[in-house]
Amino acid sequence: MFGKLINILKENPKKIIFPEGTDNRILEASSRLLASNFLKPIVIGNEEEVFAAAENSGFNINGITVIDPEKYDRKEEMVELFCELRKSKGVTPDEARQILKKSNYFGTMLVKMGEADALLGGATYSTADTVRPALQLIKTKPGKSIVSSCFILVRERATGNNEVIAMADCAININPNEDELVEISLEAINCAKTFGIDPKVAFLSYSTLGSGKGDTVDKMRNACRKAQEKAPDIPMEGEIQFDAAVAPRVARSKCPESEVGGHANTFIFPDINAGNIGYKIAQRFGGFDAYGPILLGLNAPINDLSRGCNAAEVYSMAIVTAALA
Repeated sequence: MFGKLINILKENPKKIIFPEGTDNRILEASSRLLASNFLKPIVIGNEEEVFAAAENSGFNINGITVIDPEKYDRKEEMVELFCELRKSKGVTPDEARQILKKSNYFGTMLVKMGEADALLGGATYSTADTVRPALQLIKTKPGKSIVSSCFILVRERATGNNEVIAMADCAININPNEDELVEISLEAINCAKTFGIDPKVAFLSYSTLGSGKGDTVDKMRNACRKAQEKAPDIPMEGEIQFDAAVAPRVARSKCPESEVGGHANTFIFPDINAGNIGYKIAQRFGGFDAYGPILLGLNAPINDLSRGCNAAEVYSMAIVTAALA
C-alpha cells in the first residue's frame, strides 16, 4: 500500500506540519522523511531547541524547515486572519496572539494560510487538542456538517498481496444519526479509494435484512438506503451482520442475492462503541496493522497520532496524511 502512495507523492511532494517539533519520535520520523524525496516535513518550535534535541538523540535533520511561532514573519497577518475566523466568538488580537503561542493552533493556521498541505499532531497533544483547532480554523468541507474518522487496516498475505479494509467511524462521533452515518459512509468510501480499496460497503448491525428489530437496526437500514441514493455506483448493503458481510458461506444463507455479502471491505459501524471495539479486535486478534484515526470531512488533511505512538507509526501516518492532500 505505501509503495503506491509514495510513488504518487513523488510526483507532487507535499509539505506536512508537525506541531511537536522537539519530540524524539517526530524528529526520528522527520529524519527518515528528509532522506526521501516525497514529503517535506516542517516542524514547529525554537530552532536551537529542535536541533539540540535532534543532535542529542542522534537524528540528522539537516535541511529541515523549522518555524518558530515567536519569530514567524507573517505573524500579524496570521493574527488578523485568526480573528476573522473566530469573529463570532469576539476574539481580540491580543487573545489571538496568546492562543497562537500554542503549537497546535499555530500549526493549523500555517495550513490555513497555505504554508503547508497537511498537519499531523497528537504525539503529545490529545485528540481533542488536535481536532478542535481544525474544526475552528480549517472547518468542514462545503455541504458537510461533521468531521468523522476512518481506520485503514492492512494485513500481509503470504502471496504478497496485502489485504486492505476500511472501518468508520471508530473515534469521533459517539452515536451518529442516519444522516450523519450517510456523511460518514461517503467520506469513508473516498478514503478507501485513496488507499486502493474498491469499496464494498457494509452497514453493520446485529440484524441482517430484517432478521432482527430495533431502533439501531432501522437506523442502519435507512442510512444505507440514503447513502445508496447518493452513491448509486457503489455496492452497499445494510443492515447486515458482520459474519454475513465477510463470509461467503454465511452470506449464501443470510443474504444470497447481496452483491456485498461475503465480500465487504468498507465497514460502517452504528456507534463509536462498536467501531472502536471492532477495529481493535481486528488489530489485536486479526493481525491487521491499523492506520488512523484518519480525520475526514475537513477542508485540509489534519490527522491525529496516538500519544503512545512510535517513530515508525509517525512515518506511516505522515504518508497517509499527505496522500489525502
